[in-house]
Amino acid sequence: MRVIIQCAGSKDPTAGSFVGPDGRLVQFVSRPELAMQTPSVSYARPDDDSGDGQTWRRRLRLYNEEPEDNPLALLPAFRLYKPQVFRELVERFGLADVFILSAGWGLIPAGFMTPTYDITFSTQAAPWTRRRKRDAFDDFGLLPDDGDDIVFMGGKAYLPLFCALTARHRGRRSILYNAATQPTLPVGFNPIRYRLAKRTNWHYEAARSLIAGEIAL
Repeated sequence: MRVIIQCAGSKDPTAGSFVGPDGRLVQFVSRPELAMQTPSVSYARPDDDSGDGQTWRRRLRLYNEEPEDNPLALLPAFRLYKPQVFRELVERFGLADVFILSAGWGLIPAGFMTPTYDITFSTQAAPWTRRRKRDAFDDFGLLPDDGDDIVFMGGKAYLPLFCALTARHRGRRSILYNAATQPTLPVGFNPIRYRLAKRTNWHYEAARSLIAGEIAL
């Protein structure tokens, strides 16, 4: 079984990123034109041209294929996010079987070297960080399609992206949800109710219940 959890807004402040052609650190956001300009930071979308004809996304894929000594000090995804539950999932299920659904990058392995970014589906977030349905993102879909069952834990705003990136996956696809109303899902997705009074970040508790073997899939 492979476990997928949505990304987190809080990230390790020591995490590295790419450096733009002008020498400034690149901060990835959804709408750079709305970001408050900072002399030391260059704002960009993951699919913008990085200055050499390649997108930043393409450069990140190549960086992960040959990270050498990690000169940019990028962090593996499970360490990029502050909540401890990401590390707990890796400890329980193993690095190869934990994946993260990132609003900025798509579906990535827990060990994928990831630059710091500020992109979210939350409607409460700052306008330059908010990813809208009509925004074009060439999301990674790096989950192997080998027939393994998968389970996803995350908010309803992340469900469309999860379903789109796993639409052709051959394994059983289960989705934990914490809402009074069952989400409307495409054929082939299995909704499982996770009851918890807490609404904010409920999926962290769901992840710990999964780790403890308290959820029957």
